[in-house]
Amino acid sequence: MAAVDEKVSPHVVLFPFLAHGHVPAFLRLASLLRARRPGLDVTLVSTPRILGSLSLPPASPPLRLHALPFSPADHGLPLGADTLADIHLHQFIAFFQASESLRPAFEEFVSGIGSPVCIVADAFFGWTADVARARGASHAVFLPGGAFGNAVFFSVWEHLPHAHTAADEFPLPDFPDVVLHRTQIPRYMLAATGADPWTAFFRRVIAFCRRTDALLVNTVKELEPAGLDMLGRSLGAQTWPIGPVLAAPTPSGSRDDVGIIQWLNTHPPRSVLYISFGSQNSINADQMRELALGLEASGCPFLWALRPPLGFDAKDGFKPEWLPAGFEERAARASTGLLVRGWAPQVRILAHPSTGAFLSHCGWNSILESLSHGVPLIGWPLGAEQFFNAKLVVEWGVCVEVARGNMESSALEKEKVAEAVRTVIGDTATGEETRRKAVAIARTLAAAWETPGGSAAESLKGFMISVETSVR
Repeated sequence: MAAVDEKVSPHVVLFPFLAHGHVPAFLRLASLLRARRPGLDVTLVSTPRILGSLSLPPASPPLRLHALPFSPADHGLPLGADTLADIHLHQFIAFFQASESLRPAFEEFVSGIGSPVCIVADAFFGWTADVARARGASHAVFLPGGAFGNAVFFSVWEHLPHAHTAADEFPLPDFPDVVLHRTQIPRYMLAATGADPWTAFFRRVIAFCRRTDALLVNTVKELEPAGLDMLGRSLGAQTWPIGPVLAAPTPSGSRDDVGIIQWLNTHPPRSVLYISFGSQNSINADQMRELALGLEASGCPFLWALRPPLGFDAKDGFKPEWLPAGFEERAARASTGLLVRGWAPQVRILAHPSTGAFLSHCGWNSILESLSHGVPLIGWPLGAEQFFNAKLVVEWGVCVEVARGNMESSALEKEKVAEAVRTVIGDTATGEETRRKAVAIARTLAAAWETPGGSAAESLKGFMISVETSVR
């Protein structure tokens, strides 16, 4: 008979949302859990196509994978559209709704597990809290994003404060100290009426998240005490800050990657601006041309991971007319600019000593990757909670915001781009201060996982103890 105080570790079921930025965070979480509980049974659940695309390191016991059948075409989506990266923005809501069709297969899988279970799911799969209740399992929501960004994102969906005023600035009803500007509201939120499919979906997500036992958050307690408090009060669950949870750099010996690093090697320390707007969004064509002109006017070397403008399919390639005539050729001749089509080895670029700043869409993974290497940001949020992430890092003093959004009304001036780049990368008081603060945050992020005593390490330990206590 087991001793009364013996730990009983449950079978942990991880269920990330079907998006490229979410799956790697859950894989890293699996590694962190198993490092602290050797032999822990962990199963990652997703669609066959996503699981088939994974390259997993050897482990003992191996991470289990379980595929749930998913037919996007049955919901009016393109055949094989298994992730958000496979579709356009206007199709996102149909994809969100289609993802709810995974519930019966997930219920069947969980019901077949004989041992105690702990379900750790993405907020988009908050309905798994009800599956956990029916199974007698414990449940946690894992937020790969930050605390403040998610708390504000949920608040805006719940209250639609911009729809109840003509003013450009307005406070959040549940967090009156947080004042937003209309330009910080994403396009699909701006159009929401409260009776639309987007609002209905996100209000379902919020309601389900309020049924969870715990909130695992990809942030650091020392950096986001207020955001964690907001999130905990909003969703009524204990928060466990376990960040930074970052995927390991993807090893690559490709000729393109080697060429990128060699190009960076030719530039002085902290002199290059890296530009990327993530894997799921882009700026519009007019903004792209103006950004190019601003980069040229700044005189600073840059490395730009290019995607086609908003509304164009990345699979169709990049057309020269989306950039000013002769722009790429001039940059190449002077060795002041390198344009990379599609994916770039972001972590390796940010870790390179020549990288001086990151012009980013302010997705949370990108923010953490940048600040983990002490690289300050130039912010250009495009959608979702990115606007609120940008607000936070501007308040931290590690970001200068250069533009907002990619709508036709979202104007960009090349002069403002040039000024922001020179300010952050150049020998200016602001640049020096942002670099100093970014380096300080890098130290805080690293310290969170130092053992013993690191705040993230202690938080994950506390979460595991609470789960094990519940299944004795």
